[in-house]
Amino acid sequence: MSGLGAEAGAQTARSRALAVLRIRGRATALALLPAAVSVVLLAGGATGHLTGGGWDVARMVVSGVAVVVLIAAVVVGLVVARARPAVSPTVAIAEETAPDLYRLVRDLADRLDVPTPSAIALTPDCDSWLEDRTHPAHGPPRTTAEDSGQGVEGVEGGAGKSAAPVAPVLVIGSPFLWWMRVGELRAVLAPVVAGTGPSAHPDIAAARRFVRGLDAAVAVAAAPGRGPLTRTVLGGVGRVARMMLSGCRVHAAEMERGVAAAAAERAQAVDYGLRIVAQEQVGLAYAGWDRLLTRVALPAWRMGRWPSRLDAGVVAALTELSRRDRLAAQNGAFASRLGERPACDLLEEPGTVDEAASLLAARLFHGGPAESGPDWAPVDWQEYPDEVVDRKWRMDAARLHRVLDAQGVHSTGGSATSPGGPTLARVLDHLAAPTEPTEPTEPTESAEPGTDTAAAAPDLPHDATADGAPDGDGPLTDDGTFDDGVDGTLADELHGTLAEELDDDLGAPTPRPEVDTLSAGLSAELAREESERPAPPVFVAGQGPDGALWDEGALPLFPLQPPRSGRELLADHVTAMVCCAAVDTAGAAPGLDWLDGPSLLVGGERASDLAPRVLSLVEDGDPEPLKGWLARLGIRPEKPVRLV
Repeated sequence: MSGLGAEAGAQTARSRALAVLRIRGRATALALLPAAVSVVLLAGGATGHLTGGGWDVARMVVSGVAVVVLIAAVVVGLVVARARPAVSPTVAIAEETAPDLYRLVRDLADRLDVPTPSAIALTPDCDSWLEDRTHPAHGPPRTTAEDSGQGVEGVEGGAGKSAAPVAPVLVIGSPFLWWMRVGELRAVLAPVVAGTGPSAHPDIAAARRFVRGLDAAVAVAAAPGRGPLTRTVLGGVGRVARMMLSGCRVHAAEMERGVAAAAAERAQAVDYGLRIVAQEQVGLAYAGWDRLLTRVALPAWRMGRWPSRLDAGVVAALTELSRRDRLAAQNGAFASRLGERPACDLLEEPGTVDEAASLLAARLFHGGPAESGPDWAPVDWQEYPDEVVDRKWRMDAARLHRVLDAQGVHSTGGSATSPGGPTLARVLDHLAAPTEPTEPTEPTESAEPGTDTAAAAPDLPHDATADGAPDGDGPLTDDGTFDDGVDGTLADELHGTLAEELDDDLGAPTPRPEVDTLSAGLSAELAREESERPAPPVFVAGQGPDGALWDEGALPLFPLQPPRSGRELLADHVTAMVCCAAVDTAGAAPGLDWLDGPSLLVGGERASDLAPRVLSLVEDGDPEPLKGWLARLGIRPEKPVRLV
């Protein structure tokens, strides 16, 4: 490969790769050492040089040790060689479905003077990398590369032909294709594609295969469901593999840093100025993708529906973000950028690819099934408000009333307009804190009408002011303070009151038994529903998407749902009940906000002032802000709502 010796990063990567290979050589030599000693002893006995009883015993012992070590080495070598390395879950893109994208990558590789990636795949994440899939278990990507006419030989090349190294697969983040323009995507992929140059070096490729094999062997040894004998044997293999991995860790990390440095150095000559601008779009795409998954996609996934156009949703979310940003709205560069050709036009059928990437995202981030079904159906963005938002609100409201029924909570309103129906008033009455009536202060007998309060005040001591504070003129005590005659109990009470006020200011939850009981009931009900949800089917090797190249039991790989407190769950359910009442009694409608997820539309405008009023009810037991909001919008809390 031209230019590899001149690049400092490539030289560093090669030296570290040689260090990794030396560790492999030392391990092989250590395994062969007893056999070599045994051969020497046997040869000495056969030639008559090493004779006698002691040498005979040594030959027997060393030969036995050599046999055991060789068997153990063969077992370790077989496990390392046959263990399937981990593969990132991706959506394979054939060249006939994206000829323009393949042409862009091929032209980029020619400009960089590096091997062309063997295939292209998409991942539902904001990242791009090269992935080696030359292991026999990863046959489909290599076959695709061979069928594409690139003239790449397989690992087990034909008889009489030398096995040429197979270039790695280029994995591209699917949000990049929809949000970035064609020039920006080329600039972002330049340093990634440049990494195929160092990857083609035999030493670096061999070191990577060795490290991946050790990592796969450790995973095989840690897999559950083994018999006692197999578990014991694989346990020893795992310990040996972990020991060698520990010795390779530093060298392998430095090797990858050297490869990255060499790729970055080689990519300097390709669209350097545009790459600086494109990096800004990478961060923006990551923010929009994270917001879309957590606020928009997650509610649908939890209901058994998966949005089928997540990548298109990223564009809508980032466009909405720029619309709300005044600086971006005033900058004409943003509008002109959207007028350029998007990178998704490089695909022949972007809608089909987006659907496949969206299904994979639901599988990775939520653990959903690999295929659509009655309980796992796609949903379009136009259907999202009715199919997801409205159903989510009514399911949460139904769950809230089920828990209230289980706890024996009944409405205190006694309204005749809602006989036995679920109403918002029932929730408001239960969560409202009981008000304690204040008794009016009556004048004392000694205070007569017209009497001056100053004249009726008792005489104050000479060392105190009118508000009861000492004036500092009292006698000094032994510790140098003034003896003001005030007991220390008053200071302790003031200290306790101040501490309580500080706790309130810092957001400490107010003890409310009815709220805590209802929150615990909702948490238990949600846990019961999650336990009753059927598990997704597990595909064996060669079946299902990607041939089940990753562990199905580990899904979701990246769960998005953070642990929520009981009061947060209660606030979500109360909000859902309020939205149901608004839809049924005030003509409101469910909506989708690209940045905040499900939203309530009142008069075509998003109601963004509901959350603080619900928190005031849940946290403080004050229903007045929410009742005022309901009255202003014409929402009838005493009317029954429709539940799922």
